[in-house]
Amino acid sequence: MNDGAKNERVRLSAEDWEDGALALIAEQGVGALAVEALARRLGVTKGSFYWHFRTREALLQASLERWEEYGEREVLAEIERIPDPLKRFPELFRRVAHELQPHRVYAALLKALDHPQVVPVMSRVSQRRMEFLTRLYQEAGLEPVVALHRARLTYAAYVGFLQLNFTLGLPRLSHEEFDAYVEHMIATLTPARSTD
Repeated sequence: MNDGAKNERVRLSAEDWEDGALALIAEQGVGALAVEALARRLGVTKGSFYWHFRTREALLQASLERWEEYGEREVLAEIERIPDPLKRFPELFRRVAHELQPHRVYAALLKALDHPQVVPVMSRVSQRRMEFLTRLYQEAGLEPVVALHRARLTYAAYVGFLQLNFTLGLPRLSHEEFDAYVEHMIATLTPARSTD
């Protein structure tokens, strides 16, 4: 093995390839993910890829699982640690609103729902997010059926916003307009504190 190939293997981890794949998916979609193009983008040879993955499909699967895990570990778990159920909503909405890369990946995956590797991941992610939102609304005092409806409305607002902005390419909001929109979402979708 020559030193160049050894250095590439040491320098790039499987996680580096996964992150690169997610960035490429976010920018150009699932169909654009190709080993050679990604290797060029990462500044290494294709051989470096094969130290970590056997196929493009293996990289795609690992990348999707990494994206899925990030949402669970970094976002949902942190929100659950907030003791006051009503304070969770503003934190959730603000946190999610400013996570641009995961939004772009999600929007790209929405366009690839005919891909056999994407469908199960999106199904799991959507199911867990709906369960999470429903639980948050119940813990905030809403009856189970109302909590489920509010969770659907909240999740639909998120997916719809991504579709409008990333898929349909509506004019971008300025930072001020976007922040005002997020604050409106918080005011509209956060349950009122009970006066009991």
